[in-house]
Amino acid sequence: MQQSVEALVRLLESYRGRDKVIRTLCYGSQLVGGALSRKAEANVSSHQLGKSLLLFSAQLSHCRTVLRLFDDLSMLAYSHSYGLGAGEEDAGVRWISVLTNVADQLYYPCEHIAWAADAELIRVKSDKWWLLCTVLWGTSLLLGVLRSLRVLTLLKKKMRKSERDREGRSRSQLRSQMRGEMLSILSSMADLSNAIHWMPPGFLWAGRFPSWLVGLMGTTSSLIGLIQMSSGNGDQSDST
Repeated sequence: MQQSVEALVRLLESYRGRDKVIRTLCYGSQLVGGALSRKAEANVSSHQLGKSLLLFSAQLSHCRTVLRLFDDLSMLAYSHSYGLGAGEEDAGVRWISVLTNVADQLYYPCEHIAWAADAELIRVKSDKWWLLCTVLWGTSLLLGVLRSLRVLTLLKKKMRKSERDREGRSRSQLRSQMRGEMLSILSSMADLSNAIHWMPPGFLWAGRFPSWLVGLMGTTSSLIGLIQMSSGNGDQSDST
């Protein structure tokens, strides 16, 4: 019990860890709140609790938006350190990663403008900026899926080579890396489902998700993020 509490404290003391916990609570509240709100006719008290959880989720989402006002420099430092990916063995992985970094870097100033517009700090309409944020986020997620698929292909080739060479330890490491990439694909696809939901009506399933389904997709992605962080495979960027 004490070790679990200490692990949680260490997680909350780091910025990335705290953000992932807030994200999990945000989407988890939306999942439960959305499910309870559907029981309006059956149980008034459950509906009221569901409404409160949805409001709580909205506040946590706003909290994360404000905290991301200070993420530009860390993202810029990461993009600068990666550069054009000279350390990558595969050209496909390299250029997909560069494009992902560009999308992630552009996301932050667009979100800042949208937030400032909603807060009436600047006189512009926020709608088009939030849409641009969603497009950039979705682009980053799609590129992330493509990158993971490419990495999986390369890992499978290495796996076949290690089987021929009978390198047991190498196969174990490759399997671990492959599990990590598959989790990344699952996480990105869950988030991408929500990103499409937040696009303008008429685009695929935009606007068709009930609150509980948005919460389910986000909770799935958030829990995977926590698992990856605990195993040391957390992503540098984590927006919406």
